[in-house]
Amino acid sequence: MTSPLTPDHLGDPNNEVPVLNIPNLLTVARLIMVPVFGYLVLAIEQTEAVQWASAAVFLVAALTDLVDGVWARRYGLVTNFGKIADPIADKALIGTALVALSIQGEIAWWVTGVIIFREIAITLLRFWVIKQGVIPASRGGKLKTVSQIVAIVAFLLPLHGWIDAVAQMSLGVALALTITTGVDYVLKARIHPQNG
Repeated sequence: MTSPLTPDHLGDPNNEVPVLNIPNLLTVARLIMVPVFGYLVLAIEQTEAVQWASAAVFLVAALTDLVDGVWARRYGLVTNFGKIADPIADKALIGTALVALSIQGEIAWWVTGVIIFREIAITLLRFWVIKQGVIPASRGGKLKTVSQIVAIVAFLLPLHGWIDAVAQMSLGVALALTITTGVDYVLKARIHPQNG
């Protein structure tokens, strides 16, 4: 049986991949944007300008998430720093958004709890198998990320009407994919032979 984990030759230190590269810089930029976004989304006075600004910062940060991984793999710029910092930045951004929206009463706390629990658990699992390689993102995992981003942006925008329906539908899809892809990831990690 073929292992679901792919060898991460690009991250091998023998390849001398520079840590200071564009994908890692995008990851660091995303980490920096997390507290900026948190400040905006939890600002005491939520004017329309502040809401638009928080949505814009979140969207830009989320786009760096979609770009840096693809860039690193395509151009052979995968590093150990990126393998650790990238998922941390991703979960920090999504987690901050979900908690903030739950505080504002936009998203039920149980939904936020399920998603954050899954994200933290899978991130820890990634660290556990990182020495054996990386489990490539599945199509469902990518759709999960996109649906989470769409839902959060829709909730953040100071708009109503059709955007509310988009927010709710996207959140439902994100929740379903969060659970199913989480189970799939665990199963793939379990069948991978451990090297001690």
